[in-house]
Amino acid sequence: MRLVILVLCVIVLFSNAGAYDPLDPNGNVTIKWDIVSWTPDGYVADVTLYNFQMFRHIMNPGWTLGWTWAKKEVIWSMIGAQTTEQGDCSKFKGNIPHCCKKIPTVVDLLPGVPYNQQFTNCCKGGVVAAWGQDPSQAISSFQISVGQAGTSNKTVKLPKNFTLLAPGPGYTCGRAKVVPSTTFLTPDKRRKTQALMTWNVTCTYSQFLARKNPACCLSLSSFYNETITPCPSCACGCQNKRNCVKSDSKILSMVGVHTPKKDNEPLMQCTHHMCPIRVHWHVKQNYKDYWRVKIAITNFNYRMNYSLWTLAIQHPNLNNVTQVFSFDYKPILPYASINDTGMFFGMKYFNDLLMEAGPTGNVQSEVLLQKDKDTFTFKQGWAFPRKVYFNGDECMLPPPDSYPFLPNSSPQTPSAFPALILSLIFFLVL
Repeated sequence: MRLVILVLCVIVLFSNAGAYDPLDPNGNVTIKWDIVSWTPDGYVADVTLYNFQMFRHIMNPGWTLGWTWAKKEVIWSMIGAQTTEQGDCSKFKGNIPHCCKKIPTVVDLLPGVPYNQQFTNCCKGGVVAAWGQDPSQAISSFQISVGQAGTSNKTVKLPKNFTLLAPGPGYTCGRAKVVPSTTFLTPDKRRKTQALMTWNVTCTYSQFLARKNPACCLSLSSFYNETITPCPSCACGCQNKRNCVKSDSKILSMVGVHTPKKDNEPLMQCTHHMCPIRVHWHVKQNYKDYWRVKIAITNFNYRMNYSLWTLAIQHPNLNNVTQVFSFDYKPILPYASINDTGMFFGMKYFNDLLMEAGPTGNVQSEVLLQKDKDTFTFKQGWAFPRKVYFNGDECMLPPPDSYPFLPNSSPQTPSAFPALILSLIFFLVL
């Protein structure tokens, strides 16, 4: 019996830990349903996705939302989104529903759709920014008209079994929970209205569910040591080693080789680490009161570019960043008393798009940090990051014993005192 209890405790512990990120402990995607009106056979609801994750955005091809209806509901119409399949609506005469499937799958509309199909915060192809990067772009919404459903707070049945792909796996969604109704301000901001009923669904991300191997790695170098510490071998798994392409291969000149596939299968450049993304941290210069670091991000995937990319780094000296030269920067404060984590991201219309592998498949910047005389040192790898995340996924770091070490300032010289003793003995013998 004790063994069974122990096993259950371990399962619960690891299932919760998998979706917990110490650098973003409150990060989640919240899906809110607001019923704004009743219809003869159901309701109209505004559905909003809030990406409350500080440094993990939803990239192209965007989010995909699914659920299971509790009864025999149908979707009469949608604004700002659409289902991927209509399903069997043969029993309906006259007005045909938008979707009759028991388990609908919803995606965002693409930019440029007709105005009468648009809704607030819609039509971005499912791309949603991270909350720490741009809260105004961390929202996606659509409106849905549901039929064959309840027509009051007491008869409405909440959907269940919510799923979220953003764009791939990794998210686990909880049950829908009724919460206090959302309030809205009228355009003139002089009157408040409220939803007739509101429920929330919370989805959390786990890198372990998303993929078996890391998606990025870190390499290191410094001005005080000629050694460059590379990414660990097969840091991101070597399953793509057989299909990788050398940087000088003629295949890269073929038409369509850079076009993404539906299954998002990568076309990787052959490297020893086989990671699609490498982050390089170079300790560049040392001044009296400051020190300078160069950060470079390189893409090794010929079929993927990264828009709205983010780079989160944990380092004790990020509490005193003086200047960031080519990236935008925001400190991340998951715990009020600790300021050791920051998020770097591209400047809009300058380098916020990391291109596919090749001559332009990299972005770089320099960071100037002010020294803290009580803690600053180049010894024992202090100058290198503790954690690195690219687009919200933790990168593989080299083993600490391979970090560039600080060489001795000068060779040891024999002490003058033993030499003096030897001289006295020599004169006494004579």
